[in-house]
Amino acid sequence: MSQTLSSTTLLAVPLAPLAGALLAGVLGTRFGGNVIGRRATHSLAILGVLLAFVLSAMTLRDVATEGARFNETLYTWMVVGNLKMEIGFLIDGLTAMMMCVVTFVSLMVHIYTIGYMEEDEGYNRFFAYISLFTFSMLMLVMSNNFLQLFFGWEAVGLVSYLLIGFWFNKPTAIFANMKAFLVNRVGDFGFILGIGLIAAYTGSLNYTEVFAQSQTLVAQSLPGTAWSLVTVVCICLFIGAMGKSAQFPLHVWLPDSMEGPTPISALIHAATMVTAGIFMVSRMSALFELSDTALNLVLVVGAITALFMGFLGIIQNDIKRVVAYSTLSQLGYMTVALGASAYSVALFHLMTHAFFKALLFLGAGSVIMGMHHNQDIRWMGGVRKYMPITWITSLLGSLALIGTPLFSGFYSKDSIIEAVAESHLPAAGFASFAVMAGVFVTAFYSFRMYFLVFHGTPRFDQNPDQHHGDHGHGHHHDHAPHESPWVVTLPLVLLAIPSVLIGYLTIEPLLFGGFLSDAIHVNAQTHHAMHDLEEGFHGPLAMAVHALTSLPFVLAFSGVATAWYMYLVNPALPRAIGAALRPVVLVLENKYYLDWFNENVLARGARALGTAFWQGGDRRLIDGFLVNGSWKVVAGLAAWVRRAQSGYLYHYALVMALGMFALLTFALWQGSLALVLRASMAWFPFFSN
Repeated sequence: MSQTLSSTTLLAVPLAPLAGALLAGVLGTRFGGNVIGRRATHSLAILGVLLAFVLSAMTLRDVATEGARFNETLYTWMVVGNLKMEIGFLIDGLTAMMMCVVTFVSLMVHIYTIGYMEEDEGYNRFFAYISLFTFSMLMLVMSNNFLQLFFGWEAVGLVSYLLIGFWFNKPTAIFANMKAFLVNRVGDFGFILGIGLIAAYTGSLNYTEVFAQSQTLVAQSLPGTAWSLVTVVCICLFIGAMGKSAQFPLHVWLPDSMEGPTPISALIHAATMVTAGIFMVSRMSALFELSDTALNLVLVVGAITALFMGFLGIIQNDIKRVVAYSTLSQLGYMTVALGASAYSVALFHLMTHAFFKALLFLGAGSVIMGMHHNQDIRWMGGVRKYMPITWITSLLGSLALIGTPLFSGFYSKDSIIEAVAESHLPAAGFASFAVMAGVFVTAFYSFRMYFLVFHGTPRFDQNPDQHHGDHGHGHHHDHAPHESPWVVTLPLVLLAIPSVLIGYLTIEPLLFGGFLSDAIHVNAQTHHAMHDLEEGFHGPLAMAVHALTSLPFVLAFSGVATAWYMYLVNPALPRAIGAALRPVVLVLENKYYLDWFNENVLARGARALGTAFWQGGDRRLIDGFLVNGSWKVVAGLAAWVRRAQSGYLYHYALVMALGMFALLTFALWQGSLALVLRASMAWFPFFSN
């Protein structure tokens, strides 16, 4: 029975997508002379990701069935004193699961892209970007040290910038990718501070070595303060997770990132980039378990995100933005689970969410294609009979999202609700309310979108803007919707399968079977939510049957029924409620005025401060006083000294004579003073004392 994994095989996992990205990006674009065509480009990119998925699946099999593990350094970049900067892999249950999720969703997106980006001018460039993104994410999740984690962290941020702004001639896309880049820099500043503190106080960047010294961090305080060092470290790391995983208030970049092509919405915002923060906090569980303060912060931030981002999904009319706010809400659920020390439950929801949310994003893209790139759900309706495959797969994804018993989302979402209810942290009460209320909200906005798109009276012929939606395609426009080609529907079907089954099949080994036991560290004496969950678990089927009488099921059913009545039976009711609650709707439409605050307070304040530094510091102090002032002083002195250099000998002779006179005068004055002092001492002896 093998207990180790091959480093060569593991190295091939991230390098295969990288090779595909390089071949597509160099040989398939004008940069390399367009040596290969579209078919060769997407074939190479898909082959690289397919190889990565196959190897990841083999790795997961070895980890799950044979207990195989790997934790080694592959390359030492540099050594600074005792600090080693290395590239290495840590493969355990957590990493193996993430590798499979990332590569499978990426493979589905690659196949889907063939149909979605069919006539886009940047076809080859897009494949290069998504393959490069896959490489970056794999390096992040496979790392065994903070340095590699940080480089992977920044690489996915960089490639997401390129993907969100893929249509770089579109002003809204440029604004969105710059917004994502800047907001993530705020989170990354906290992240690198946390890594710096770890390196400073442990002398290592290796996970295993740092976790071995975690107890020493508890006994230390941040210099000059009474703050616990481990609390400060965990909060700094979590700030990084807030940016990458779009937690309140650093969530503002994610809805705007819908300006990019739909395939990247599924890739970045379902299974990969936005889940990097959840993965990182779970990997750092050995540190977070030492600080209840940090865990309470995680609970509060996650609860706010889960509930209040769900509210925003209710008033969205863009089909992609509805799914985007759903992503924000579900990321809040995962974060709440982290705060309740139910790390394995957060990762379980990360996995199930990856499948059904990628399905919903790609389903939304299929609808957009079928509706000739209209994204406004108000001008859809009745799409079910025109796009049957997209309809049934989107329905399955929606049922999984709202936590329908037996569907994958049910097992992970209900486990989060139960784990938070069992937590005894001070913030658990608010978090429990938020995740419970979020069940109704999620069901309502999900099926509002579903009913408006797939049921009811067709309204696509009433659309005032037939060309509204994704930019840059150039597909031929027919009047009626049509089903998408097989390269689009095949990924939908393949994603629908785990969206239905994966929760039922994996809940027991992931949560209670020890699959993640060596990756997750929980202080069971103080944080016993997982222990309580295990005591109440009697199998996935019993859990589903019991849920039929539970409050979450009642709330989810009520949300679906309310959406059905308001948007199919009595469509005038939403308008009446909106008019009656206009102030509330206005707050939601302005997204709690966070964008306004960022643009008019933070951005303007930063510009004003920058202007003050530029005018007062740079122009006046540095340029005006130090730089220009110094040369003016030197020039003035030089001009004055230059007058003494007349070139006439008699001037120089006069100066020499005056100099000799001054020296003699000074010498005589000193001699006279000395004689006077000696005479005084002779006449007055007591001066000598």
